[in-house]
Amino acid sequence: MSTQTLIEIPLREQFPGLLNKDGAGGWHYLDTAATAQKPQVVIDATVNALGRDYATVHRGVYARSAEMTLAFEAARRRVAQFLGGREEEIVFTRGATEAINLIANTWGVENLKAGDRILLSTLEHHSNIVPWQLLRERTGVQIDVCPLTEDGRIDLDAAQRILTPAHKLVALAHVSNVLGSVLDVRRAAGLAHAVGAKLLVDGCQAAPRIRLDMAALGCDFYAFSAHKLYGPTGVGVLWARSEILQAMPPWHGGGSMIDRVTFEKTTYAPPPQRFEAGTPPIVEVIGLAAAIDWLEDVGLDVAEEHERALATGLREALSQRNDVTIFGPGDSAGIVSFALDGVHPHDLGTILDEEGVAIRAGHHCAQPLMDHLGVPATARASFGLYNDESDIEALLKGIERTRRIFG
Repeated sequence: MSTQTLIEIPLREQFPGLLNKDGAGGWHYLDTAATAQKPQVVIDATVNALGRDYATVHRGVYARSAEMTLAFEAARRRVAQFLGGREEEIVFTRGATEAINLIANTWGVENLKAGDRILLSTLEHHSNIVPWQLLRERTGVQIDVCPLTEDGRIDLDAAQRILTPAHKLVALAHVSNVLGSVLDVRRAAGLAHAVGAKLLVDGCQAAPRIRLDMAALGCDFYAFSAHKLYGPTGVGVLWARSEILQAMPPWHGGGSMIDRVTFEKTTYAPPPQRFEAGTPPIVEVIGLAAAIDWLEDVGLDVAEEHERALATGLREALSQRNDVTIFGPGDSAGIVSFALDGVHPHDLGTILDEEGVAIRAGHHCAQPLMDHLGVPATARASFGLYNDESDIEALLKGIERTRRIFG
């Protein structure tokens, strides 16, 4: 496999975060599932937005504020285009976690009651578990858990058997942040809608590497975070069907989300502004639009092929060892979780750091999945567009050194 055949431009050189503190190269960053490094064009966009172009949005009557407002709303249109949706369906949040909490505290509170049921899966991130547990405490709604197939995919055959008309919401990850397994969203939407339920999809790991089209997927809510898509932290996106947003009450109150305020009564702006109280993340939204531009210039198809090829190569190399357990399906989307016999993932991560290799070690905010796998934690290598075979070689070298140290 040759990275150069997949990527014809020097992508690695576009990421200053991949340099060591002394300015030299050689840092092998394999933690993109946690947060992606940022290309220089995104850094430049945020610096300009915070500096020469900076002004508030939606409120000022002076020229720069008007220009920044145009750029901010152009970013919303850019996100809508990226998702195959409409700009009035795009709500900016602080991240996917807030997006899911927003749904739980608006649509969930309005539409779910004692006796209703929510279906999650064993592999969900805590951000797609805890908000529903908090809602359960408030409303009495019940939570069911869909099991996984033997190779670590959400078992949609089991979901079909579990779902009943009592289920009002199905909330599932598009791509597992631990196993890299990919959900058949279209089928999941069909199963949910067949019993009258809505489908919410956590798209954090999918948005950076899978081309998205909300109409084709058929879901009702979709959430992702900018920082996993080569953009800034502090901003995420909630896409929801327009008719659903129109019927949802606001969650946070304050500036920007109002129509008219008196001490007797307040009326609210239409979506998406209804859900964007306060001064929005102006700089971060501009950075997100720049990240989408950059990613689509490179190509989402390139991203998916490149990262799958690297994950496949790593899985093949690890499978040659008799002291490694690999988790998840063979066609994982850019994520490989594994365990080295007799070595805690934290110890492995520490030794790898000494070798200039950065992986994630822990439960990855998916403790129920760890319980299912029968381990307290895993080591996780996750790839981005800037990774190549040298990163795999450095990781394997570090694993070998770890084995020598632990015997």
